[in-house]
Amino acid sequence: MRAGTFSIIMDVRHKPTAGENMRRALSIFVLLLWMFIPRAGAVPCHDGDFCPGHATPLSVPADGRESPPGDPGLSPGQVIRPAAANGGPDSPSIYVLHVDGPIVPVVASFVERGLAVAERAGAPCVIRLNTPGGLYDTTQRIVTRIVNAQVPVIVYVAPSGGWAASAGTFITVAAHVAAMAPGTRIGAAHPVAIKETEMSETHARKITEDAAAWIRSLALMRGRNAALAEAAVRESRSYTDAEALEQGLIDLRAGDLPALLEGLDGRTVTLAGGQTYALRTAGAEVRTVPMTWTEQFLHTITNPNVAYLLVTLGALGLMTEFYHPGAVFPGVAGAVSLLLGLYALGTLNAYWGGLLLMLLAFGLFLAEIFATTHGLLGAGGLVAFVLGSMLLFSGGPPGIRVSLSLIAAVAVSLGAFFAFLVGAAVRAHRRRVQTGSEGLRGRVARTLTALDPEGLVLVEGERWAAREETGATVPAGEEVVVTGADGLRLTVRRRHELP
Repeated sequence: MRAGTFSIIMDVRHKPTAGENMRRALSIFVLLLWMFIPRAGAVPCHDGDFCPGHATPLSVPADGRESPPGDPGLSPGQVIRPAAANGGPDSPSIYVLHVDGPIVPVVASFVERGLAVAERAGAPCVIRLNTPGGLYDTTQRIVTRIVNAQVPVIVYVAPSGGWAASAGTFITVAAHVAAMAPGTRIGAAHPVAIKETEMSETHARKITEDAAAWIRSLALMRGRNAALAEAAVRESRSYTDAEALEQGLIDLRAGDLPALLEGLDGRTVTLAGGQTYALRTAGAEVRTVPMTWTEQFLHTITNPNVAYLLVTLGALGLMTEFYHPGAVFPGVAGAVSLLLGLYALGTLNAYWGGLLLMLLAFGLFLAEIFATTHGLLGAGGLVAFVLGSMLLFSGGPPGIRVSLSLIAAVAVSLGAFFAFLVGAAVRAHRRRVQTGSEGLRGRVARTLTALDPEGLVLVEGERWAAREETGATVPAGEEVVVTGADGLRLTVRRRHELP
């Protein structure tokens, strides 16, 4: 029999095995995964606003091949008229991208592809933005693409209640036209690094100075309030939509997409090459550029909560396979989940010290299975797991965080699971032996032959050789009680003679 908590449960209790308990735990974590995975590409609808997945004038394929080519080779100062849908002079079109969630590399790829679609059509592009922030280098990539776009880029912070925090502030300020919905806010753009606690003061000051100069440059280029933008970086200032409009940080407010298009109509913007673009957006045909399936998948797994659950599920799957070799599915699913989780954490610049603590925790959990420590290794593993979870994105950007409620739910589930195992092991140690002749002590038997003083008895459906404990004769058919065993021979006494 194997040593350790699980072996006691398997060999003595004959209750659910360790593998079954493991599979139950995996089921709990799959349920948590389902609860916390955001629906990729789903954007809520708001009073008359445009929503993907609902009736729209036209949905553009992911590769954008239906879009007509733009008109290259324009000279500085030349006025560009917006392209009309299907060549009709009275039906201008506008392309819409929905960016909802942290700014991660897949979002940059999506924005670049969406802008390329709009440029081939020669039509303006609206980025509907709602983000808590994201990665600094990814923000630089998106801002660079917007600044050098060959068509006007309008960043619209929506829906009401949304925000353009941290990285979103840079993206909004960089747009040719910046707009916000009522009830939204912008700011809190101080740069934060995952390992800021280990960063020298000089290095941190360099990063802040660079970010301040960058947003000041963008604001001046777009004719916006540079001092207000710089305060969002240096002092982590935030502004309501009304404050941002009044103080010149954005260009207009709009309650929904049709109102935004009305407000944009007639404006002129200057593109990177010096060309002036006259916007004709009133009544424009709205075309959405959706995420591809690949982008949706990558966007989902690079959500910090999902990446965290993938690593957790992956480690549990491998633990199950180690304990039950040949089960196959837990090992395969665990390996795939773990690799996807590690990819996502690498993309999100997770703190590897936190990840190593989490992996150490699962190593201790695995050791608890094979060693008799009465829960000490499991308790240590639980502490390491919680600490690793808290450190995973410590000091990172505001939008890159694991939900505290998710950490608590996973930790409580793991703690309850291992508490159950330890409790079952203790109860099993205290229970009398249930197998062999020793397990028959105290059971009632019936004599098959007369005991004089030896004979045969029937107990628990089995025939056993027995001897009357006092040497008295017992006729066949009487009830006796097993009082002990001598090898493979039971000792019994008449039932009515026992006290």
